[in-house]
Amino acid sequence: MEALTSPGSLLTILGAALTVIGTIAYATDSPNISLAGVFYGIPVLLGGLALKSSELPPAQRLTPVAELRELRERPENEPLRVLLKDVTRWRYGQKAHLESSLEALKLWNDDAPPQLLSVAERDVDGGYGLVLHFLCQGVPAERWQARQERLGRFFGPDLHAELRLISPGELELSLMPGADVAESATAA
Repeated sequence: MEALTSPGSLLTILGAALTVIGTIAYATDSPNISLAGVFYGIPVLLGGLALKSSELPPAQRLTPVAELRELRERPENEPLRVLLKDVTRWRYGQKAHLESSLEALKLWNDDAPPQLLSVAERDVDGGYGLVLHFLCQGVPAERWQARQERLGRFFGPDLHAELRLISPGELELSLMPGADVAESATAA
């Protein structure tokens, strides 16, 4: 159902409906409806098909939206909240989620880019964290591990990254608050 409600799908359906209605109106001699249907329907249909051809679906969100809302909405969690919003929306014209970030971190392979499969939110001793599950067959785990310290700093202040190899070509990147952030959250 989620793929059917993507912006590309909605435009394609709308364009197809307008085109069909315009064609039927033209065939039945209703010029007022046929002009609008054909002249607007075909460009909308083509635009929808163009979007569908470059569509990247959102990463699967494993944590229900309402579950950690209060923790997510805290001001100190703004970088992770923006990251979560970015990876859980439809993208167009990109090969993978976080494409520019992974390129900047030198964790990119043009032939087999890392694919973000899912994202989960975590409560880490009163602090907010994200767990990103990647399929990264084109980028070896050793390269991810070499940049582990930089990963946390890259995505936000006072974050540290933990990597866990799930299987060859699959890993989890956990972005968690630093020890000082988690301690201040539990003290509050």
